[in-house]
Amino acid sequence: MFTGLIEEIGTMKSISRKGEAMVLGISAGVVTEGLQLGDSIAINGVCLTATSFDRTSFHVDVMPQTYRHSNLKDLKPGSKVNLERAMAAGGRFGGHIVQGHVDGTGTIVSTSRDQNAVVFEIAPANPGLFKYIIPQGSITVDGISLTVVQAGEGRFSVSIIPHTLAETVLAYKRQGDTVNIECDILGKYVEHLLKYGKAGGGQEHDQAAPGNKPGGIDMEFLSKHGFA
Repeated sequence: MFTGLIEEIGTMKSISRKGEAMVLGISAGVVTEGLQLGDSIAINGVCLTATSFDRTSFHVDVMPQTYRHSNLKDLKPGSKVNLERAMAAGGRFGGHIVQGHVDGTGTIVSTSRDQNAVVFEIAPANPGLFKYIIPQGSITVDGISLTVVQAGEGRFSVSIIPHTLAETVLAYKRQGDTVNIECDILGKYVEHLLKYGKAGGGQEHDQAAPGNKPGGIDMEFLSKHGFA
């Protein structure tokens, strides 16, 4: 699990491709501290596994599924990437719950100044993601924990403070560039549970708790217990 607080900007050192599979070599100085073989590192918000490393760099494998559903396929030697190590138990939770499992990509359609901030407008490649994108809710863009400002008409916006702009790859992003999007996990789990209930699943749980209706969870249940 990650929190969406970027630890450093890494630089692509090497890229080896074989079809839709890749091996990435990344230069870094912070996330390699205390790194162990098999540890998770989020690269532009994608959770990947360190397969080898030294003090100044590390390597990760990218499988075809990740290649197809993220912007990692657009990387070139010299490209900048956001890096974050998995959250340590007992660490400070400064962002929001980020899994590193991106839901898809989006395209930056515009950037504009709003006094000390820069507003990015992003159009998701999959419009179906908008059911999870809520104004003032959390969203992850290239691994950065951000707050949605507005959402609708095929795009959403986020407002970036100077510190975040300076310390992440958003400083290098321009109109037309792609970013990885991970929506807040809460909405996805609620949706799945509601569908599971409607499908008549969860009967084993119903038997363990006499009196529950078949299906387990529906809008009436959520409302009764203060969740809706």
